[in-house]
Amino acid sequence: MPVGLLGKKVGMTQVYNDDGVVVTVTVIEAGPCVVTQVRTVDRDGYDAVQLGFGDKPRRLASRAARGHVADISGRRQKERAAAGVEAAAKPGCEPKSFVREFRCEDASHGMEVGQSLAADVVTGWKYLDVIATSKGRGHAGVMKRHNFSGQRATHGVKRVHRHGGSIGQSADPARVLRGTRMPGRYGGKRITVRNLKVVRADAENNMLLVEGAVPGPNGGYVVLRHSAKNRG
Repeated sequence: MPVGLLGKKVGMTQVYNDDGVVVTVTVIEAGPCVVTQVRTVDRDGYDAVQLGFGDKPRRLASRAARGHVADISGRRQKERAAAGVEAAAKPGCEPKSFVREFRCEDASHGMEVGQSLAADVVTGWKYLDVIATSKGRGHAGVMKRHNFSGQRATHGVKRVHRHGGSIGQSADPARVLRGTRMPGRYGGKRITVRNLKVVRADAENNMLLVEGAVPGPNGGYVVLRHSAKNRG
């Protein structure tokens, strides 16, 4: 049973559902994902399955990244073999540009190193959770970051039309309260969108259509997993 998928956001479009109603969907290139490692309690202290998505050019991959997925006959590997240490299984694929782990209850969750997962693994899922990084907007003011209305644009208000205004009291408590909404870094955070409905899964083209919006720009990496609260 698959634990999840990795993919890339392609964009948004509209399709007709089974009832003939137009729904807005996000197109995700889901897979193919390769199982690069299976972690166990005995060896790693926890059970997890590691997946990799997207081939990274060898000129951009470090030697450690290449040795993680294939046998490159490194010095440390030869020393461990001479000492009688059993080498971990390797998928024998190209280095991956996007690698994530999925925790699971048992050692392998029914998967083996080197196994490939496509978009059809989510066919039995009605809803899924999508994890992605939102668009980074840099340092933003309170009107853009917190949707403040700003100050009046009339006489008496001089060059502070987009300012936030007062941030606290005077002598009591004589400090700015924690959590006050102020200018700062906006976006660029890890966001999880829950309970997105699976509209269509195309295993031949590795495309997945989910109803609704997904964080991040087009071309951004996403993590797909079975909905934690709605597995209907």
